[in-house]
Amino acid sequence: MATNPIPQFPAGFLWGVSTSAHQIEGAADQREPSVWDAFTAEEGRVKDGSNAAVACDHFHRYPEDVALLRELGVDAYRFSVSWPRVNAPGGLDFYDRLVDELAGAGVRPVPTLFHWDLPLSLQEAGGWLNRDTAERFAEYVAVVADRLGDRVTKWITLNEPAEHTLLGHALGTHAPGRQLMFDALPAAHHQLLGHGLAVRALRAAGASDIGIANSHGPTWAASAEQPDVEAAAFYDLLLNRLFAEPVLLGEYPEGIGELMPGDDVAADLKVISEPVDWYGINYYAPTRVGAPEGTDIEFGGVTIPAELPFTVKEIEDVPTTDFGWPVVPSGLTDLLTAFRDRYGDRLPPVVITENGCSYEGVDDQERVAYLDGHVRALHRAVEAGVDVRGYFVWSLLDNFEWAEGYARRFGLVHVDYTTLERTPKASYGWYRDLLRAQRGA
Repeated sequence: MATNPIPQFPAGFLWGVSTSAHQIEGAADQREPSVWDAFTAEEGRVKDGSNAAVACDHFHRYPEDVALLRELGVDAYRFSVSWPRVNAPGGLDFYDRLVDELAGAGVRPVPTLFHWDLPLSLQEAGGWLNRDTAERFAEYVAVVADRLGDRVTKWITLNEPAEHTLLGHALGTHAPGRQLMFDALPAAHHQLLGHGLAVRALRAAGASDIGIANSHGPTWAASAEQPDVEAAAFYDLLLNRLFAEPVLLGEYPEGIGELMPGDDVAADLKVISEPVDWYGINYYAPTRVGAPEGTDIEFGGVTIPAELPFTVKEIEDVPTTDFGWPVVPSGLTDLLTAFRDRYGDRLPPVVITENGCSYEGVDDQERVAYLDGHVRALHRAVEAGVDVRGYFVWSLLDNFEWAEGYARRFGLVHVDYTTLERTPKASYGWYRDLLRAQRGA
């Protein structure tokens, strides 16, 4: 790891950390059931057989967690609002208390309004395959904005609709566990439509600082051979362009729009492309992609079925995290400059809404090296002229890592899942010191 100081970012740059409701809150008895409650109740869905009924018990321990944020020195805290909790009597009271606690600590609240935990009642009515869910989402967003909008100024509509579509609806490895392959595309369209309707609802409530958190990464062809190049281009379309271009350009990539549901996709795209004030990117790693090989491939905890028109391959000669994900900081620079070049003035200011890694241990020097490398890579993108306004580490706390259960630790703070004791890791101290240095303290 480099020991020279990280260069200074522009004045006003927003430093933060991220979490999500289902992964940390617990208190499942004080909200409606979600798709993830139903999913984790099915045998074999979660690798360690666990669930998030208690998780980190953030619902009860939030003052302790906000104190950790204050000591860390972040400008902002990205959390998610649980739609199932809001649907329960008094559910918004928790977020009232959390936002007030954050204000008292001098930390800006940045809520994400959907982070995969759809109310089970809506899933039973069709979920994101049903257009009506987008309308219900906008109604819920209006309720949250009415309650919290006097103190919350920065909003995120959706988190990673690409993963929720691919893992939850196409491959079935996440909730709601559907294995629809390309018939999952309506879930993508309806999430994006929900995003646009949510932007309108937030604007109607007076919000003026709205973004989305889309996951993106460079796609590398496994070779220069035409089958590999074509497979990589198709993968890039599905995981990057399909979710960026409707928001930024108001259009689907060629050949995709006619696959989407509804009588007037062009009219939907006008809603989906409601202007955002900034564009959030969750970045973890590039993906190396080649032509299909006729067999299922296990990669990063996910089975890539043989019938897909691509296969994901290992990136050789780079370190990997405990999750097996490649560590390629330069990929962040490449991604951001490519977005700038591809979308030009249609790309608003960018915020990195997630970046992080899974490693064991409290003296987590590998995480320190990972974050150091990625922050430097981000600075190189800024030097190259990309308008980046903020960076959020995933995650504040070790948490329930979806289908992996509690086997993966992404936190700056270690959580003992028996006692729920919080212990700041070496990476927490590194990030605290970085923020102090950035402020000249």
